[in-house]
Amino acid sequence: MLNILQDGEKIDCPCTLVLGGFDGLHLGHRVLLDRAKQAGLPVAITTILNGKGCALFSKAEREFLFLRAGVDYVLEFVFTDQFKDLTAETFCKDLFSRVNAKKIVCGEDFRFGRGALGTPALLKTLAPCPVETVPPVCSDYLSSAEGAPLKKISTSACKEHLFRGELDLLNACLESEDLGGGYFVQGEVEHGREEGRKYGFPTANLSVPAGKLLPLDGVYGGLTATETGNFPSIVNFGSRPTFGVFERKIEAHLIGFSGDLYGKTVRVYPTKFLRPIERFSSPEELQRQLQRDKECICK
Repeated sequence: MLNILQDGEKIDCPCTLVLGGFDGLHLGHRVLLDRAKQAGLPVAITTILNGKGCALFSKAEREFLFLRAGVDYVLEFVFTDQFKDLTAETFCKDLFSRVNAKKIVCGEDFRFGRGALGTPALLKTLAPCPVETVPPVCSDYLSSAEGAPLKKISTSACKEHLFRGELDLLNACLESEDLGGGYFVQGEVEHGREEGRKYGFPTANLSVPAGKLLPLDGVYGGLTATETGNFPSIVNFGSRPTFGVFERKIEAHLIGFSGDLYGKTVRVYPTKFLRPIERFSSPEELQRQLQRDKECICK
């Protein structure tokens, strides 16, 4: 069970506390969690909401990831002006009054407090328990050329890969080989115009989560996770110009699925860019293109 704590709520039981922004979970975060679990205590982590720029994962998406990773407690902090101005000392005093931490784990590059002046060295002087620091996780897979320096896996690097449309590199940071670990968009399926249903390609329609960083507009191959299983999917991020609809939405055609998804929560995992969005001369022409997209995905 995942327990979400806000507004001064406390963790009374002994636990291991993992410190960081935790905008989702990348491979570096996984190492921190693995170290924390070695203590044999419940694991608590911190996460910061409404930080600078768009988030890689929404609040609800993070909670799915944290639960899946075996986290027991999440302390949510909202990035307000008041929070931003807390000194490192004040932040620690408040945090340790709320958490019965018997061990703390953080990255060697962890920074906190006003002006990011808080360091692991300072944390060790303020913490009521031992602090273990973990080196950054790097990957030669992410290096641009043979012999290039290893690149650090970080949330900012993940965002950069998404901005550039580098889904393979992004998912390499997010454990995409295990469905649930890669980049995804989670939402409740809404009623749409039902145009796709008329020509054999019904879609699950999702609104864009507020503050969520999305891939470049386009048509992607991917997977959609539902209550009844995971289905290969054609996913459209953006407008639908063939039908004169320019509102940015997310549509997924689930290959092999039959049933009603309205009101159900699904997770859409784009894994491969197929083509840009374009306006077709007729729904029939779009239908032929979607059939080609389907064949590409099902190879």
